[in-house]
Amino acid sequence: MKLHIQNNFTAEMPADPSEINIPRQVEKAFFSYVEPKKPSNPSLIHASEDVADLLGMSHEDILSEDFLNIFSGNSLYPETRPYALAYAGHQFGNWAGQLGDGRAINLTEIIHNNKSYTLQLKGAGPTPYSRTADGFAVLRSSIREYLCAEAMHYLGVPTTRSLSLVLSGDQVLRDILYNGNPAYEKGAVVCRVAPSFIRFGSFELFASRNDRVNLKLLADFTIKYHFPDIKSEGAEKYLAFFKEVTQTTLKMIVHWQRVGFVHGVMNTDNMSIHGLTIDYGPYGWLEDYDPNWTPNTTDRQNKRYRFGNQPNVALWNLYQLANALFPIINDAKPLEEILKAFSSDYEAEYLNMMRNKLGFKISKDQDTALIESLTELLQLAETDMTIFFRNLGTILKTDSDEIAFEKIKEAFYKNLEESVLDNWKTWLRHYSSRISEETLTDDERKEQMNSVNPKYVLRNYMAQLCIDDADKGDYSLLNELFELLKKPYDEQHDSQKWFAKRPDWARDKVGCSMLSCSS
Repeated sequence: MKLHIQNNFTAEMPADPSEINIPRQVEKAFFSYVEPKKPSNPSLIHASEDVADLLGMSHEDILSEDFLNIFSGNSLYPETRPYALAYAGHQFGNWAGQLGDGRAINLTEIIHNNKSYTLQLKGAGPTPYSRTADGFAVLRSSIREYLCAEAMHYLGVPTTRSLSLVLSGDQVLRDILYNGNPAYEKGAVVCRVAPSFIRFGSFELFASRNDRVNLKLLADFTIKYHFPDIKSEGAEKYLAFFKEVTQTTLKMIVHWQRVGFVHGVMNTDNMSIHGLTIDYGPYGWLEDYDPNWTPNTTDRQNKRYRFGNQPNVALWNLYQLANALFPIINDAKPLEEILKAFSSDYEAEYLNMMRNKLGFKISKDQDTALIESLTELLQLAETDMTIFFRNLGTILKTDSDEIAFEKIKEAFYKNLEESVLDNWKTWLRHYSSRISEETLTDDERKEQMNSVNPKYVLRNYMAQLCIDDADKGDYSLLNELFELLKKPYDEQHDSQKWFAKRPDWARDKVGCSMLSCSS
């Protein structure tokens, strides 16, 4: 296995002078050198050949002993020194101070086909940023992260990638419900891949400490290696950087809303400066179309990270990044203008996204009202978002409202009350009239809608079934779901059983509805 090592970050950024691996405050440093803890009996559960290819690795490399040893943390790749990043952040809207990579260890940076990637192990042991935690991860949460990152990629959502999933052979103590009943679970390690793991909180750390020198150093490094198209200097350079982060973050959120994904923990330390989805904890897909739903048990009361609030939280987080960058810009007005544009830009992008989901190629003034009335209707009865939008594409221009309703009724969890049914038929009548104004044929419209409305998403109950089997040593369902989710927009008739509403048994089962941050 031959990797092209290029460790720009550790070569150019100040390191923590101490290599004592105990939880502590780390000052004036961007990272701490730390080695993964050697697993007792590592075994490879799964690896993504597509991601391996992205990194310049072959099928034979994946099957090699070197691959297993390196991506389990059992040995180090030559000429590399693993490290954990320092960063801070706001958690659930409150300042949390120093956070950092508490259970993530960056192995190295590599370059392939003129693109750079950071390889990071999650769950490979403690770091100086672990606080009261052990730095390990369990099989349950590792399967969820491994599958979801790849599922999101194939959905077209900006995300980190998953290279490998390894069983450590060790037991890890976890309290899954945070209710005082911890139990031992199988330990696992995921290798995550991204251009970098620099976060909003990376900038917040130095700004909070009034460390303008290192704040500027971080901004200059980030722009030099990850935003090379920015050619301006001084304050204009940092404003251009902030504007680009704002735009990529906006696009990421629009994609989340398009597929019904709820992140669950949109803390500023979980926001990538690349506009990528990172840190898959208690996430979920909107099965019942409820904008107030959050998959995070910790967020149950205030619902800060609920589906419908994700755009607002993204903007709030961008305000925190703007505050962090202010000391090297020294002018609030241009930052405010960029932030002000976010809301109007989001509304425009959201409207275009919804038009695509509804099969509208031509823009009409009445589209906004039609979309608003639809989202209100979807909440009147428990409606499966994925099934509804996928089946909406089967409606023909000539269909009556009764026939049209027959084509979407599979999406409802219960029979509709008569008044709600009447409202649906009225909306479908307007919808049929609207698509009759389109130049697309029924087949063309269906094809276009199917390209943005997935048939298959990683529902929590599907992930839990996979976890239950894997805990018994059976990885066949993991393999099946991995392949299924690589083609989420294809019909895949042999996999029709996964195009179904959440079963009743999964409604309140642990892991199938809401999850804790230990998930």
